[in-house]
Order: sequence, then C-alpha cells, then structure tokens
Amino acid sequence: MSENWVADIAELHDHYGFTSKFDELSPEMLKEYLQFRIKFLQEELDELKSATNQEDVVDALIDLCVVAIGTLDAFNVASGEAWDLVHEANMNKTPGVKASRPNPFGLPDLIKPEGWVAPDHSDIVKRSNLKRFSV
Repeated sequence: MSENWVADIAELHDHYGFTSKFDELSPEMLKEYLQFRIKFLQEELDELKSATNQEDVVDALIDLCVVAIGTLDAFNVASGEAWDLVHEANMNKTPGVKASRPNPFGLPDLIKPEGWVAPDHSDIVKRSNLKRFSV
C-alpha cells in the first residue's frame, strides 16, 4: 500500500505519457489547462456533495486529492515543499473561533494571530510551469 500519493500521481502521469505532453503546452494552453482542472475539481466536489453513502464520500474525497495532486504534478510544482510551507504556517496559527465561519461543532478553528506569516511559494512557482503564464 502506497503512502506517497505525490509519487503515485507522477507515476500515473508518466505511465500514460501525460508528463511529456504538459511540457509541450504553450503558456495560453497551460492557462486553459488550469481552468480545465478547476472545473474537474468542481465536478469532484459536486460528486461529494451528492454522495448518498459512505463509499461515495470516500471515493469523492480521494478523487479530489487525485485531481489536486495531479494538477500540482502537471505544473511541475514541488508539492512536498509547498506542503511543508503550508503546514508550518498552519502550525503557527492559534485555536479559536472565526466569526466569519460559524462552527456549530465545538471544535476549534485555526486563527491567524498577530504577526502570522503566510507561506511564501514564490521560489516554488519560479521552478514550476506556473511561471509560464499569469493567472
């Protein structure tokens, strides 16, 4: 059983020849491809919203991960580095209540404290295919 989802998606893309095709896309096509993937994520989110049993919930959540990780891979984003930056920033938040996101479950939300610093992905973007177009 694999626990390295990023490597699994890269293997999938290589196996089916997607990786070399991504590199051939023009900046305009890359931008269109991002929009295509956003719609794909919405499709999977809609499947989650309409799930009628636990199996559908699991399948939709995994499909969301596959599409999101696949999109990072397609754009050659160092997703492990990006993950670490986001995780570190999240670990520097404080538990609390976010008024703009009501939470009836009694679970703490993560709040950005004074002086909190957002993750800086600029170096990661510079090394990716995202740098080839503007959003």
